[in-house]
Amino acid sequence: MIEVHELTKRYGKKTAVDNLSFTVRPGRVTGFLGPNGAGKSTTLRMIVGLHAPTSGTVTVSGRPFRSLPRGLRHVGALLDAGDVHGGRTARSHLRALARGNAIPRGRVDEVLREVGIADAADRRIGGFSLGMRQRLGIAAAILGDPPVLLFDEPLNGLDPEGVHWVRGLFRRLAREGRTVLVSSHLMSEMEHTADQLVVLGRGELIAAESVREFAARGAGRSVSVRTPDPAALSPLLTAGGASVRGEADGSLTVVGLEADRIAGIAFEHRVLLTELTGRTGSLEEAFMELTAGSVEYLAGGTG
Repeated sequence: MIEVHELTKRYGKKTAVDNLSFTVRPGRVTGFLGPNGAGKSTTLRMIVGLHAPTSGTVTVSGRPFRSLPRGLRHVGALLDAGDVHGGRTARSHLRALARGNAIPRGRVDEVLREVGIADAADRRIGGFSLGMRQRLGIAAAILGDPPVLLFDEPLNGLDPEGVHWVRGLFRRLAREGRTVLVSSHLMSEMEHTADQLVVLGRGELIAAESVREFAARGAGRSVSVRTPDPAALSPLLTAGGASVRGEADGSLTVVGLEADRIAGIAFEHRVLLTELTGRTGSLEEAFMELTAGSVEYLAGGTG
C-alpha cells in the first residue's frame, strides 16, 4: 500500500505538489491522471525517494522507501524508459540491478522472456526502439517480484499488441494482490485498465475514486433515442429543455432530459419510440471537464 499524507514539494517559488493526500491500495490497478504539469512525475519520484518532499510524508507498506533494504524487492518502478546506459545489453543491465538487490541471477532471464525481449537480451540498449525500452523498463520493475509497482507513461511507443499485453500484465499483478499505480495520458486505455483513479491538477488532488464514479461526475450524460419521426420529436424535446443532436445513423442524442422524461413527452404527443438508451459520459469527457481549470498550457491561446 502507498500512503501519501499532506505531501508538498516546492522548487524555489514554484509549488509542484501542494498538500497532497491519497492512498493506493493493493488488489487493484490505480490510474494516476492529470494534465501536464499537474505534479504526477514529481509525486512518483517522491514515493521512491528520488526527490525529498518539502513537507508531508509518503510511505510504502508503512515505511519510507529509503528505509527499505534492497529496494527492488519492495517497489518496482518504471519512471523513464530512456534512463538506461545505451552501451549495456539488456541482460547486463538487469544483471547489475539483480546483483545490487540480492536477486537470483536466473530471475533475469525469466523477466526477459515475460516481457517478450529474450531474443534481444544481448543487444545494446542504445539500438532499442522506444517500445523495446519500455518492455525493458517493465522487466526491471518486476525483477524483484515486488508487492508495489509504479509505472509512469508505460504505454508510450508500444504497438497495439504491446498495449494489450501491458493491460493484461497490470491486471494480473493486481489480481495477485499487488499495489499497482499507473500514470498515463491515454484516457481510453485507463478506462479499460484502471479500477480506481487519483486525479491531480496543479499539484492538488481533484479526485480519488473509482473510474465509474469519476466518469459519472462529468456532464456527458446523454440519452440515445430512435423514432420513425425525429422531425416531430426533436422540437418537443428542445421545448422541454433538452439539447438534441441528430446522428449519422438516424438516432438522436439528447442531453438535459432523463430517459423517463423523454418517454413521457413522446407518449403525451403520440410519437413512437423504438429505442431509448441512457449513456454515461466517458472518462475522457469527465477528465477534460473536471481538469479544465488546472491545465497549465492551453493550445491556441495567446500566452
